[in-house]
Amino acid sequence: MKQVVSSFYKYTAIENSEKLKNKLFKLCTSLDIKGRILVGKEGINGSVCGYQENIEKFKKELKKISSFSGMEFKEQETQKNAFGRLYVSVRKEIVHLGLDVDLKNTARFLAPKELKELLDKKEDIVLLDTRNNYETKIGRFKNAIELGIENFRDFPKKISQIEDYKNKKIVTYCTGGIRCEKASALLIENGFSNVSQLKGGILNFGKEFPDTYWEGKCFVFDERIAINLNRKDKGMLAACELCGKNGEDYINCHNLDCDRLFSCCDECKTSFNASCSEECSSSPNRRKKNISQSSKQSKPSF
Repeated sequence: MKQVVSSFYKYTAIENSEKLKNKLFKLCTSLDIKGRILVGKEGINGSVCGYQENIEKFKKELKKISSFSGMEFKEQETQKNAFGRLYVSVRKEIVHLGLDVDLKNTARFLAPKELKELLDKKEDIVLLDTRNNYETKIGRFKNAIELGIENFRDFPKKISQIEDYKNKKIVTYCTGGIRCEKASALLIENGFSNVSQLKGGILNFGKEFPDTYWEGKCFVFDERIAINLNRKDKGMLAACELCGKNGEDYINCHNLDCDRLFSCCDECKTSFNASCSEECSSSPNRRKKNISQSSKQSKPSF
């Protein structure tokens, strides 16, 4: 039976994060739901997986909390649970930037339909990818600008690279919306005059308008690692790092002493025993099952 991955977030004041954490852990456990949820004073950020009926019960209970009533959920079907366990934690920031940003200054939302219309008309806009470099490597919007950041907390240091676009129409985007929303506020605080943010992020756009302006695969912070948004072209932008042919998969090296995230084709994945090199392919310290997500990149950002 298929299961559903449901991602969600909302910036909203939470008075008792510890109490909410315990409530959500108990709720998810009772519904056999796994995933990662972060709660803090600034809001909630999560991605969970379970059977559709249980996910619906989870959403219903979450929406009973007044501050979460209008929260949106991005969902995809999956053949098996995308998470190995349940993790609920209290954090100072639900997506780590490392500095105070006034979230009252976030940019206006741009619906996927509005963005597509702008792109169809070839409007003079700047699509700004606020994700990490290992995400943009395998998929992004056509002609988007990416800043080569290793972690979202590097974003403030990269703003100087786009000073020339201060008076341009900028549309920020990320996987599900949480990073591009905070990034939009930071841009506005730094004098960028015309900023919008893609509502629901890449996941919403890909669901509504596959095979249009998105290229490659979309990185996700669970054991699937990369998912297809397009129906026709299902390849990645990154080439196979072992042979240079078109990349088809994004995995962590199955040598646990390495665990490096790399792109590969199906042929090399088999030939190199799901490893990033000949040396790693013969390592005895190997994964016992195909758990793709590395510990280094397991923290959710969406």
